[in-house]
Amino acid sequence: MSMLDAAKQCARKLKRDVVALWIAARDPRVPWYAKATAGAVAAYALSPVDLIPDFIPIIGYLDDLLIVPVGIMLAVKLVPAHLMQEFREDAMRREKPVSKAGLAFMIALWALAALALIWLFWPKPA
Repeated sequence: MSMLDAAKQCARKLKRDVVALWIAARDPRVPWYAKATAGAVAAYALSPVDLIPDFIPIIGYLDDLLIVPVGIMLAVKLVPAHLMQEFREDAMRREKPVSKAGLAFMIALWALAALALIWLFWPKPA
Protein backbone atom coordinates (compact mmCIF):
# COMPACT_ATOMS: atom_id res chain seq x y z
CA MET A 1 0.00 0.00 0.00
CA SER A 2 1.40 3.39 -0.96
CA MET A 3 1.67 6.29 1.46
CA LEU A 4 -1.12 8.11 -0.39
CA ASP A 5 -3.45 5.11 -0.03
CA ALA A 6 -2.64 4.89 3.68
CA ALA A 7 -3.41 8.61 4.12
CA LYS A 8 -6.73 8.22 2.27
CA GLN A 9 -7.69 5.24 4.42
CA CYS A 10 -6.81 7.17 7.59
CA ALA A 11 -8.91 10.13 6.41
CA ARG A 12 -11.90 7.84 5.75
CA LYS A 13 -11.57 6.38 9.26
CA LEU A 14 -11.43 9.87 10.79
CA LYS A 15 -14.56 10.93 8.88
CA ARG A 16 -16.35 7.77 10.01
CA ASP A 17 -15.28 8.36 13.62
CA VAL A 18 -16.55 11.96 13.53
CA VAL A 19 -19.99 10.74 12.49
CA ALA A 20 -19.78 7.97 15.12
CA LEU A 21 -18.95 10.59 17.78
CA TRP A 22 -21.90 12.69 16.60
CA ILE A 23 -24.09 9.62 17.20
CA ALA A 24 -22.39 8.94 20.56
CA ALA A 25 -23.11 12.47 21.77
CA ARG A 26 -26.84 11.74 21.43
CA ASP A 27 -26.90 8.22 22.90
CA PRO A 28 -28.14 7.88 26.52
CA ARG A 29 -25.81 4.91 27.19
CA VAL A 30 -22.69 7.09 26.85
CA PRO A 31 -21.33 8.71 30.06
CA TRP A 32 -21.85 12.49 30.30
CA TYR A 33 -18.13 13.36 30.09
CA ALA A 34 -17.74 11.26 26.94
CA LYS A 35 -20.91 12.82 25.49
CA ALA A 36 -19.59 16.33 26.15
CA THR A 37 -16.21 15.56 24.57
CA ALA A 38 -17.73 13.68 21.62
CA GLY A 39 -20.27 16.45 21.04
CA ALA A 40 -17.64 19.19 21.12
CA VAL A 41 -15.27 17.32 18.80
CA ALA A 42 -18.04 16.38 16.37
CA ALA A 43 -19.49 19.90 16.37
CA TYR A 44 -16.09 21.40 15.60
CA ALA A 45 -15.14 18.80 12.99
CA LEU A 46 -18.52 19.02 11.23
CA SER A 47 -18.68 22.81 11.38
CA PRO A 48 -18.18 24.53 8.04
CA VAL A 49 -16.13 27.24 9.83
CA ASP A 50 -12.67 26.58 11.29
CA LEU A 51 -11.17 28.14 14.40
CA ILE A 52 -8.17 29.12 12.27
CA PRO A 53 -9.23 29.79 8.66
CA ASP A 54 -7.45 27.64 6.08
CA PHE A 55 -6.33 30.64 4.02
CA ILE A 56 -3.83 31.59 6.77
CA PRO A 57 -0.52 30.02 5.67
CA ILE A 58 0.65 26.94 7.60
CA ILE A 59 -1.35 27.47 10.82
CA GLY A 60 -4.60 27.47 8.84
CA TYR A 61 -4.27 23.73 8.32
CA LEU A 62 -2.83 23.09 11.79
CA ASP A 63 -6.27 22.53 13.33
CA ASP A 64 -7.21 20.09 10.57
CA LEU A 65 -3.96 18.14 10.90
CA LEU A 66 -3.48 18.19 14.69
CA ILE A 67 -6.36 19.50 16.77
CA VAL A 68 -9.17 17.54 15.10
CA PRO A 69 -7.40 14.13 15.02
CA VAL A 70 -6.21 14.49 18.64
CA GLY A 71 -9.72 15.47 19.72
CA ILE A 72 -11.18 12.50 17.86
CA MET A 73 -8.69 10.10 19.49
CA LEU A 74 -9.47 11.48 22.97
CA ALA A 75 -13.23 11.28 22.47
CA VAL A 76 -13.02 7.74 21.05
CA LYS A 77 -11.04 6.64 24.15
CA LEU A 78 -13.76 8.04 26.43
CA VAL A 79 -16.67 6.26 24.73
CA PRO A 80 -17.01 2.60 25.85
CA ALA A 81 -15.44 0.33 23.21
CA HIS A 82 -18.51 -1.83 22.55
CA LEU A 83 -20.65 1.28 22.02
CA MET A 84 -18.02 2.90 19.80
CA GLN A 85 -18.01 -0.18 17.56
CA GLU A 86 -21.80 0.02 17.28
CA PHE A 87 -21.64 3.75 16.47
CA ARG A 88 -18.96 3.16 13.82
CA GLU A 89 -21.14 0.56 12.10
CA ASP A 90 -24.08 2.97 12.20
CA ALA A 91 -21.88 5.81 10.90
CA MET A 92 -20.95 3.83 7.79
CA ARG A 93 -24.65 3.65 6.86
CA ARG A 94 -25.35 7.37 7.38
CA GLU A 95 -24.58 10.54 5.51
CA LYS A 96 -22.17 13.02 7.03
CA PRO A 97 -24.22 15.47 9.14
CA VAL A 98 -23.55 19.21 9.29
CA SER A 99 -23.22 20.79 12.70
CA LYS A 100 -25.27 23.97 13.04
CA ALA A 101 -24.21 24.16 16.70
CA GLY A 102 -20.56 24.06 15.63
CA LEU A 103 -21.19 26.83 13.11
CA ALA A 104 -22.94 28.96 15.74
CA PHE A 105 -20.09 28.36 18.23
CA MET A 106 -17.40 29.35 15.71
CA ILE A 107 -19.30 32.49 14.64
CA ALA A 108 -19.75 33.47 18.31
CA LEU A 109 -16.05 32.86 18.98
CA TRP A 110 -15.00 35.03 16.02
CA ALA A 111 -17.47 37.76 17.07
CA LEU A 112 -16.06 37.75 20.61
CA ALA A 113 -12.52 37.94 19.24
CA ALA A 114 -13.50 40.89 17.02
CA LEU A 115 -15.13 42.69 19.95
CA ALA A 116 -12.05 42.07 22.12
CA LEU A 117 -9.78 43.52 19.43
CA ILE A 118 -12.04 46.56 18.98
CA TRP A 119 -12.07 47.14 22.74
CA LEU A 120 -8.30 46.69 22.96
CA PHE A 121 -7.42 49.05 20.12
CA TRP A 122 -10.23 51.63 20.44
CA PRO A 123 -8.76 55.02 21.33
CA LYS A 124 -9.29 55.79 25.01
CA PRO A 125 -10.16 59.36 26.08
CA ALA A 126 -7.29 61.08 27.84
